[in-house]
Amino acid sequence: MDASTYIGHDSGHYEVMSSRSYNKLAQILCGNCMTGISIAWWKWTHNAHHIACNSLDYDPDLQHIPVFAVSSRFFGSIKSYFYDRQLKFDALSRFLISYQHITFYPVLCFARLNLYLQTFLLLFSPSRNVPDRLYNIMGIGVFWTWFPLLLSALPSWPERLMFVLACFVVCSIQHLQFCLNHFAANVYLGPPSGNDWFQKQTAGTLDITCSTWMDWFFGGLQFQLEHHLFPRLPRAQLRKVSPLVIDLCKRHNLPYRSLSFVEANLWTLKTLRTAALQARDFTNSAPQNLLWEAFNTHG
Repeated sequence: MDASTYIGHDSGHYEVMSSRSYNKLAQILCGNCMTGISIAWWKWTHNAHHIACNSLDYDPDLQHIPVFAVSSRFFGSIKSYFYDRQLKFDALSRFLISYQHITFYPVLCFARLNLYLQTFLLLFSPSRNVPDRLYNIMGIGVFWTWFPLLLSALPSWPERLMFVLACFVVCSIQHLQFCLNHFAANVYLGPPSGNDWFQKQTAGTLDITCSTWMDWFFGGLQFQLEHHLFPRLPRAQLRKVSPLVIDLCKRHNLPYRSLSFVEANLWTLKTLRTAALQARDFTNSAPQNLLWEAFNTHG
């Protein structure tokens, strides 16, 4: 599923096929049909992510309340201008975020369930104008036909359950890669404006250092800054333009950060732990629930 997701990502940026229509076909086949995740939902959120990279109130890829928060500024129940609603930091959010550095990897193993839910909420929402809604629904129908049939070929329910869990765990590696590129980078409030956009892209992304023989594992996303600056550049060319981007950042005194895979994980966990400890110390007038009190009793 990971390989098809990478192709879905690349075709979603219209960088795979020679024509727009062929790219759309690849999007539906690799996204909807193969993974069960709507390419319409992905483009809706991903375009906003590229425009307002790491904006706490405009980038949906950072808005994971009540499960995760990369900054204490979420504790002020800021408004999401993407979802057009308040991101409420309540007692449940405070409890979950207080342990997010511990629950981070387990939650990623089941993150795909949320993507399935978001797909259905968008495609069957009567109030939203969804491009190619019918094709997206048909593609989702294909996935929910072949995947249950594949499961039914396994001899027992325990084996089916283990197969589904294995699929989720494998897919969590890709979810992790997306988090590593942005969770530990700089964040801000508000939309980018004018020449500020380029600066926000460099500040809000982290590259992952790897050898050429590991490019397949990251799907080109290890060159995250390069991808953000040239979103329609095919992934095979990202390594070639990387030295040019490094030189450009040096000349304009802009950050360019490239970490090893282990370092990126440690930076991300440190960011999550910092916010978790701040959540524990955060005080407001709202009463805590019994679950919170039970886990935070001293003495």
